[in-house]
Amino acid sequence: MPRLKVQSTTMAKADYYEMLGVARDADEATLKKAFRKLAMQYHPDRNPGDAEAEQRFKEINEAYEVLKDPKKRQAYDQFGHAAFEAGMGGGRGGPRGFDFGSSFADVFEDIFGEFMGGGRGGGRGGGSRGADMRFDLEITLEDAFNGKQTEITVPASATCEVCDGSGAAEGTQPVTCPTCNGHGKVRATQGFFTIERTCPACHGVGRVIKDPCKNCGGAGRVRRDKTLAVNIPAGVEDGMRIRLSGEGEAGVRGGPPGDLYIFLAVAPHPVFQRDGVDVSCRVPIPMTRAALGGTVEVPTLEGARVRLNIPAGTQSGHQFRLRSKGMPSVQGRGGRGDMYVIINVETPVNLSARQRELLEEFEREGSEGGTSSSPQSEGFFAKVKELWSDLTD
Repeated sequence: MPRLKVQSTTMAKADYYEMLGVARDADEATLKKAFRKLAMQYHPDRNPGDAEAEQRFKEINEAYEVLKDPKKRQAYDQFGHAAFEAGMGGGRGGPRGFDFGSSFADVFEDIFGEFMGGGRGGGRGGGSRGADMRFDLEITLEDAFNGKQTEITVPASATCEVCDGSGAAEGTQPVTCPTCNGHGKVRATQGFFTIERTCPACHGVGRVIKDPCKNCGGAGRVRRDKTLAVNIPAGVEDGMRIRLSGEGEAGVRGGPPGDLYIFLAVAPHPVFQRDGVDVSCRVPIPMTRAALGGTVEVPTLEGARVRLNIPAGTQSGHQFRLRSKGMPSVQGRGGRGDMYVIINVETPVNLSARQRELLEEFEREGSEGGTSSSPQSEGFFAKVKELWSDLTD
């Protein structure tokens, strides 16, 4: 069957697919993406006084209006622009009669919808979702080590029991909003620019209440503290959060509740410092024990004590590693960390006369015996003396 040819006396128009820069088999998502890019580029608000940009903006809107509609696209693919000329069924429904502002509004909603009342998900008779809540909870390092089950009291809102969250007085029901006809959104057109925003009458719900519930004032929720059980797993770190789904603010007029986020703060510990799954503690020991050697008992997060052998001549800052004595990883992944004991050799103070005499004797014995008991200090000052000699030569 030969293909029908339709001749037109009007000036040849550019191909709609070429206008949008897409292939003829482009799907809906590709069309929309191409149109959004070009519409933002040639919009009159971005090109004030540019007649060429305004004309281009009209053309791409016209092209998208046809190609996004499956029936119009099928007609265009078969007959071209002639499909919308007089006598071909286009009439006022074709490109010459359409409101191309609605095409841009579809894209505008995708870009800015979440800032203009929640996008496509709000309104249309459903209550709005309750707000998420935050609760700050401070725990000890021992709580983080062992895990903990605790209860918290949260000031929040709950669904009104009198109206069951509808906001309407007993025996009545919300009615369709006359301003938006239940859509929850209204449109305002300025030239070629169409903005869709949340309905100011029903606040996006799509329904209004003529006789509000006396218990909640029409909000569908009331203020009420609630007590929740919280399970804190072992190994949690400072700044981690626990999410309790559906425990946030109650939704407005029957909408779903928000979530509760518990932010954990681990209080500083008087003995231990934490670094991820590892912990450390500084243990002071007398100078004599560091010099002669001995043992020292150190605490652990488990509550037990570990006896640590101190070799003779241990220096201040030396670290001893106790394997698997640190923090557990969250949910038991990766086992436990290590514990590091950092030795801090303490210099004696408040010496008695006898102690001072013994230390002076110790110092003389060291300098006269030929064998140094402080190799690091002697080595350092030897290098300094050598440096000074080089500078004076």
